[in-house]
Amino acid sequence: MPPDAGTGRTSADTETILILDFGSQYAQLIARRVREAGAFSLLMAPDTPLEELAAHTPKGIILSGGPASIHEDGSPRCDPRLFELGIPVLGICYGMQLGCHLLGCPVDAAEAREYGRSRLTVTDHSDLLASIPSTTNVWMSHGDQVSDLATDFDCLASTDTCPHAAVRHRTMPFYGLQFHPEVTHTPHGVDVLRNFLYEICKCRGTWRMADFLESECDRVRGQIGDGRVICGLSGGVDSSVVAALLAKAVGEQLTCIFVDNGLLRKNERELVETTFRDHFDIDLRVVDASAEFLADLDGIDDPQEKRRRIGHRFIEVFRTAAAEVAGEGGGDFKFLAQGTLYPDVIESGHGYAGQAANIKLHHNVGGLPDDLEFELVEPLRDLFKDEVRALGEVLGLPPHIVWRHPFPGPGLAVRCLGAVERDKLDLLRECDEILLEEIVSHNLYRSTDQVFTVLLPVQSVGVMGDGRTYESVVAVRAVETSDFMTADWARIPYDVLAIVSNRIINEVPGVNRVVYDISSKPPATIEWE
Repeated sequence: MPPDAGTGRTSADTETILILDFGSQYAQLIARRVREAGAFSLLMAPDTPLEELAAHTPKGIILSGGPASIHEDGSPRCDPRLFELGIPVLGICYGMQLGCHLLGCPVDAAEAREYGRSRLTVTDHSDLLASIPSTTNVWMSHGDQVSDLATDFDCLASTDTCPHAAVRHRTMPFYGLQFHPEVTHTPHGVDVLRNFLYEICKCRGTWRMADFLESECDRVRGQIGDGRVICGLSGGVDSSVVAALLAKAVGEQLTCIFVDNGLLRKNERELVETTFRDHFDIDLRVVDASAEFLADLDGIDDPQEKRRRIGHRFIEVFRTAAAEVAGEGGGDFKFLAQGTLYPDVIESGHGYAGQAANIKLHHNVGGLPDDLEFELVEPLRDLFKDEVRALGEVLGLPPHIVWRHPFPGPGLAVRCLGAVERDKLDLLRECDEILLEEIVSHNLYRSTDQVFTVLLPVQSVGVMGDGRTYESVVAVRAVETSDFMTADWARIPYDVLAIVSNRIINEVPGVNRVVYDISSKPPATIEWE
């Protein structure tokens, strides 16, 4: 089994494709396309040592695109010896330019930066472009391009402005694509990637969630041994899947703790207790620490500071609860389980040598104290959200848990903009319940991926009855997404939005205006803080 380098923890028989990310906006999309095709994928830093790459025993390596030019000082590079490993390598856009440059081809600035659809003419239908039509649309996004092929290269396809749009090295298993096969704007792009996986890398498409479950259970047993593990159970899909997986892997060595931090949705505590205490054979303890959390947040309006304080208090509560449970006999807890997902790792800048921008900080990844005495157990660290749901189904979790919309670790603290106060939280809970009631009753819950309300730190003028009001504004946020790395705002029907707005304004005292957020991610994030 390859070492856990903060990325993949795969078994020896897992078909793994490594993706060296040179800063591409599409890198995560490449990873998803590979997984959808039946192979496991991992994003890695471009300067990852060759020995570490080889330790994963990859079936193939993909070099992503990126915004840099290979002629810029400090532009990202990979180890040139990569091409001598005998492992198939596919370079995409910048990855193609870098690979061709390192293997002896000149790369120059194109006459004009090419961005958008181009018409590709295929001249070699073997291996990489097998079964691809002779002419097809592709998506280009580049300023440089390979200007001349060395004698060791064959040209597989071209466009009117790019004479070497797809290439193959004659003696080394290196292939290059100047276009982006991973985006939907390249209609046969998935076919090209599948050709790389199956025709060139000789993958068998054996990666399945049931296999991941078994290998991850084995890995968790190896990590925990005969120790005891404590898991924070929130009732959301991530923590629920973690709890179910650990229960399968280590059974009675697991204790789940549900922390009522005062930042939960309405009736959340009751739902968790009913679901897990009554229907699952899990040792569940409930801790009411709402007073402590709210005291920590008193007067704090900075979003990152909110997250930091919540993360630190969360660990303190766990320390105390773990000590109390340990005092009942059976030894101390050495391990803390979390529902960290791959997007959390990437967006927090911890995914691959800090190459990603530090977009968010929360207690799953970035808010833990430096003196944490627990060893972290993160079974979902390599999975996207839809893959977690698939794992939940394999584990036999009920649909109302598997398909539940996500809820942030810091809870309503990041949906109550500005300073957090108890009366504001109560107001937000009522608004949120109305919104979710209408989304469910209009059969929109499964067609949306996250729906919630946000209390804005502003007040607006309104008219109620015969008088003017000066009350709160609530924003409604609803998004559709497959992986939560990108998201589009959901087109909720106007009549449903009208019902939601009327109910909130009429039923929740203190609100006189409701607005709808129509921002996509990027440039916005899904949460407001």
